[in-house]
Amino acid sequence: MIDDFDLHGREEAFDPFSVVLFKALQVIAFLFFVVFIIISPKANEGKVDSKAEFIITMDWPDNHPDDMDIFVQDPLGNIAWYRRREAGFLVLDRDDRGGLNDFVIVNGRKQQTKVREELVSIRGFVAGEYTVNVYHFTALTKQPVPVTVTVQKLNPVAKIVARETIETADGGSEQTAIRFTMDAQGEVTGTSREAKSILRGMHNAWSKNL
Repeated sequence: MIDDFDLHGREEAFDPFSVVLFKALQVIAFLFFVVFIIISPKANEGKVDSKAEFIITMDWPDNHPDDMDIFVQDPLGNIAWYRRREAGFLVLDRDDRGGLNDFVIVNGRKQQTKVREELVSIRGFVAGEYTVNVYHFTALTKQPVPVTVTVQKLNPVAKIVARETIETADGGSEQTAIRFTMDAQGEVTGTSREAKSILRGMHNAWSKNL
């Protein structure tokens, strides 16, 4: 009798197709999630994600007041140094001036850092010989300074391909730390310590342009 007045809501008709479609969408979403997890890159110990292919590091003793400069020349004659930070694929990422600029800003205040280090990255492959020279720009201590130059290949995993330690003579001196050759695929095929003056070549080039 009460149904005659339509006081109770009517149940909707059961639609098996809608139920099956909904369940199918749930299954597809779950499978997509599983596939995403599977194809996600796994951590690879020792792998370095970097735009650079090589990094060249020059270190000298912590807190040392002397200013050392790195000069890197590629097979095409491009030279990265403090007055030309980008040359071809060479980039001087850090210029360390000894005690003059070794500080960081913490809470708005300068704090001295002890590390003495210059960095040059190589961001592409040019086959041929590379030269890495050390220039003792300012010799405040008037003493020889041990300087270590390290060449590290970054991809596909980081590895050291050359490392040499030299002692600089005095202010204004230039010494070759490492010379290494690279093939077109970026593999280091040889190293040498034979001296080669980069600064002399730069001076000759400047003289021709005068």
